[in-house]
Amino acid sequence: NEGFDVELSDTLAAFEDGDKLAGLNLIVPIWTMGSIEPQQERPVLDAVAIHGVGLAGCHGGMCDAFRSATEWQFMTGGQWVAHPGNDGVRYRVNICQGNPHPITAGIGDFDVVSEQYYLHTDPGNNVLATCDFPTAGADGPHTANACKMPQVWTKMYGAGRVFYNALGHNRAVLEAAEPRELMRRGFLWAAKGVGLD
Repeated sequence: NEGFDVELSDTLAAFEDGDKLAGLNLIVPIWTMGSIEPQQERPVLDAVAIHGVGLAGCHGGMCDAFRSATEWQFMTGGQWVAHPGNDGVRYRVNICQGNPHPITAGIGDFDVVSEQYYLHTDPGNNVLATCDFPTAGADGPHTANACKMPQVWTKMYGAGRVFYNALGHNRAVLEAAEPRELMRRGFLWAAKGVGLD
C-alpha cells in the first residue's frame, strides 16, 4: 500500500463529504456506467481542482463512470466510446519514448490481450502510452480511421494531478508486470508526486 491509509466505499455517498475529500492525497474511482448527482460530483471536482487532491484510475472505472457528467469527463481527460472485438483482442501498448516521465521511465512497449478501448480524449492530456487502433483484423465502420489511441495519460485539473490507464478490464491484465508498475507509479504521481518527483 506504499504507506497510505486506504478507505474503501461501495457508495457514491462517500463523495458528498467535501471536507473529508479535501484532506485526502488521492481519490481512486471504480464505478462503471452509473450516474452521479450534483451533490456527489461537486465535492470531487473541488477536492481535485481547488485542494490539489490527486485522481487516478483505470479502464471503465474512471473513464466510463458517468456518461452524462461532462465535467467529470473534463476532469478525467476522456470518455470510453467503444471496444471493437470486445474482450480478447491482442494489441501492443507503445510507451511514448519522446515524452519522458517518471511514470514510464524504464518501461518498454508490451502486449496485452484484453478490451482495446476507443476513447474520446482531451487534446490537452499528456499522453504517455498509445496503441494502434484498430488492431489488424478488426471489423466495423471504424476501421478506415486508423489512429494512435491514447492508453495512459496525465493531466492537471486545477491544482490536482490526474492519472488514467485504459487497461484493466480484468485483474489479470493489471497483474502483468508493466501495467502493474504503471498503475503503482501513476497512483504515486497523482498523490502529489509522492515517491516520484
